[in-house]
Order: sequence, then structure tokens, then C-alpha cells
Amino acid sequence: MAKVKKQPRPKAETPKGFRDYFGVEVEARRRMLDQIAQVYHLYGFEALESAAVETVEALGKFLPDVDRPNEGVFAWQEDDAKDNKDWLALRYDLTAPLARVFAQHRNDLPTPYRRYAMGPVWRNEKPGPGRFRQFYQCDADTVGAPSVAADAEICAMLSDTLEAVGIPRGDYIIRVNNRKVLNGVMEVAGLSGDDKEAERGIVLRAIDKLDRLGPDGVRALLGQGREDESGDFTKGAGLDDAQADVVMGFMGAKRASGADTVARLNELVSGSDIGAQGVQELETIAELLSAQGYGPDRIEIDPSVVRGLGYYTGPVYEAELTFEIKDEKGRPRQFGSVAGGGRYDDLVKRFTGQEVPATGVSIGVDRLLVALQAKGRMAQTSPGPVIVTVMDRDRMSEYQKMVGELRAAGIRAEVYLGNPKNFGNQLKYADKRASPVAVIEGSDEAARGVVQIKDLVLGAKIAETATHEEWKDQPAQREVARADLVAEIAKMIAANEGQG
Repeated sequence: MAKVKKQPRPKAETPKGFRDYFGVEVEARRRMLDQIAQVYHLYGFEALESAAVETVEALGKFLPDVDRPNEGVFAWQEDDAKDNKDWLALRYDLTAPLARVFAQHRNDLPTPYRRYAMGPVWRNEKPGPGRFRQFYQCDADTVGAPSVAADAEICAMLSDTLEAVGIPRGDYIIRVNNRKVLNGVMEVAGLSGDDKEAERGIVLRAIDKLDRLGPDGVRALLGQGREDESGDFTKGAGLDDAQADVVMGFMGAKRASGADTVARLNELVSGSDIGAQGVQELETIAELLSAQGYGPDRIEIDPSVVRGLGYYTGPVYEAELTFEIKDEKGRPRQFGSVAGGGRYDDLVKRFTGQEVPATGVSIGVDRLLVALQAKGRMAQTSPGPVIVTVMDRDRMSEYQKMVGELRAAGIRAEVYLGNPKNFGNQLKYADKRASPVAVIEGSDEAARGVVQIKDLVLGAKIAETATHEEWKDQPAQREVARADLVAEIAKMIAANEGQG
């Protein structure tokens, strides 16, 4: 009889471009999202949870890379599909689903509709350092408001949000531009018209890479193309020198004050109606923000902001963190962008046939968490639960009663549920859980109506720094009455938090 071939064991590894998040990271994200939600709620925005899966038809061509209109997503075809249109995909952002939701439920929703959404999105792109195929986004959008007052409000709310989560004023700047201004520049440069759509797309992506590639790199992409350090060649927009000069002049239009920047932009778009309209909208946004106390120390006009997605039709904005961090080679660099958005008046039109004005912002949750870590605004560890150790298996009900009392008082607690034979392993487990306190009650303590409570935080500090005499003066373990268990542990935890 032939020997049955054993099936190889599956590899215990995350798929390429994905990662696992553990307790401290998950809790930190939740806390930050709660803080963001409070600001959004204060501004009158309502929560929305849409499906993680959309039809590819609903997602449309507005994918992260406009050159790959049917790629960039994780998609599959329904088993009972009748044609190639029956495809589903994981959402690649939270904006395209909003357009579908508003179009589907517009008769039941208020207009303007102000919503925020938080959750994971998926992109079928090549992963790299710090670039994952699944990541969290946090969006806020206003649908149905044509006035740029809605754009100004989003910028103000974004400023308040960054400060609420722990990015102080002076460590961030929100930069605002208008795609209509850029369209005017394109018109002046001879790049208007449907036949120039591909070139305009390349120009947009080139400008969006200014921080990374610098002026010379962008200039190369405006021309014939650019070869990177690895030898990969990126085709350029094919502009001649005069056209490239116009675009580069636009990127360098920022001046010392917003008024001077606006004046320079008016010069660059001279002769273009759409460009002049964009400059006027920027002036209005600046006036509205100034009236609310949001000056150029928080929000400024910056022509270099274009945003890469093709669906933006008006004001665009980006939140950049300005403090320095060290890269993987120890070199100082600015942290960079953590949020961006803009006006997209044509996105809902795909479903309704009618133009529906909309504007919104998306925060890169994972990048913002990294920023807070870099600023020391996030705890690297989270206090674990109180561990009730098991000295006598026959008394498990009493141990469970203890944790019940602690939980009723709002104190995290658990009974050790591993093999209790080795008491040292129970304390090692408590250390791994970052537990503040261990509770010990054997038959002797039970007979006397007491418990031992071991202050694991103080014990660790004493072990690191104390002399033998100090150890005796500050015992990390003491005996208390069983009836005082909850009160004594609450005081112990509060004392440690006060010292931390």
C-alpha cells in the first residue's frame, strides 16, 4: 500500500503587506479615534459605517492610481455572475462608499449630509517600508454644500482634531490650495482639453511628489521622464521648457503672506476664468478661517498642494507635521503629511446624473499614531489586569469571586487559568501582562480572613534601584483583610498612576 504523503504544515506568517496589531496598539488607536470622534461630533457630524465590500462598478475609475482604473483593489467575481460586471471589491477608501451611500439613500438623508467614518481600507499595491495593503482611515465629509464655507470648516475641524489628539500648535500646518487654480495654470500652459488628460494626470502626480523628489525630480517628470536610483524609469508628461516653466512657477508661487501668494497666483492664471475663480475661492476660505481665529500659524495657502486623486474639483488641503524625527539611518527629517482631502463635486454624479457638491478630509490613522509615539504622547505600554493567583485549585470559586468584586469596582482583573502548579510561572505571566498587582491567597490566608497583595510596579522599581535596607522599608507585598481587598488594590493602583 502506498504511503500517504503528509500535508505540509501551513506557515505561521502574515501575508505580504499586512500586519498584526496587539493590545497596546489597538487600545491606542481606539483612544485616538474616540478623541477624533468627539471633535467631529462637536462640529455636528454623524457617524456612518458602510460595508467593507463594494461593487467594482460602484468604485468606478476613481482608484488611487488613475492609470490603472480596474486594478489597485482586492476584487473577486460572484459565483453566479452573468457577465464581467458582477465583481465585488474591498473598499480602497471611505469616500467612494460615501458617494454610493448618499446616492442610494439621498431621499432619507438631510442635505447637506455631514458624516464621519472610521475603519480599515485595502489596496492591492506593492507594499514597502511603512506601506501596507491594509490600513485605517478616518474621514469626515460634507455632501450637498456648494459653498467653500464647507471647505473652510473642514480645515478648521482638522486643526482642532490634531490638537485634540496631542499635536500642539506649531508642530503642524494645514496647507490649502485649489485645483481650479491648477486647472487655470494648465490652461495657460496649453494642457486643457480631453486629449491632454493623460499629461495632466502625470503633471498632478509629479507636483504631488515635490517633497520627496525635489524641484529637479519634478522637472524631469514634467519633461521626458525620470530614472530613480534603482534604474526604474517613470515616463514624464512630455512638456516643453515653456510649459514646464509655467507649472514650476505655480509650484513656487508661495510668498511670505497669504495676500502676496494670492496676488502671485492671480498673475499666473491671468486669462483663465477657471483659474481666477479658484483664486477667489482661496481668498474666501482665508477670510472665513481668519474670522474664526485660524491664522497662518495653523492654516496657510500653499500652491504646491495638489493631492494625487483625480476626482478633486476645487479646494484641496493637506495636514503636515513639521517637527523633526530620525529616519532609519538616523538622519533628521520632517515627519510629513498625516491627512488630506478636498472638494469632489463630480463623484456622486456618477450615480445620480446630477452634480452633487461634496468636500471632505481623510486622516491616515496609522501615521498619526506613529507621530504621537514620536512626540512621546502615547503610552508604550498599557496597564494590564490585576492577576488573582491560584494557590489551591479547590478554591477556584473564591478566586472568581475576588475578580468579580474587582470588576464590579471598575478594576481590570482575571484569575490565572494556566497550570497553577508552579507559582513562579504565575508571577511571570503577571509580568508579561504588565499587571500592576497580584493577589495571593492560600489556605492559611483564607483561614485568617486575609490576602496578600503584591505591588508589581513598586516591586520592579525596588528591584532596579533600592538597597537592601530600602527594600525592607518599602515592602512590595503586604497583607490586608479580605474585606478590604478592593479598596486596598484601588489605592495601590492610584498611587502607582500618580507616580507614573
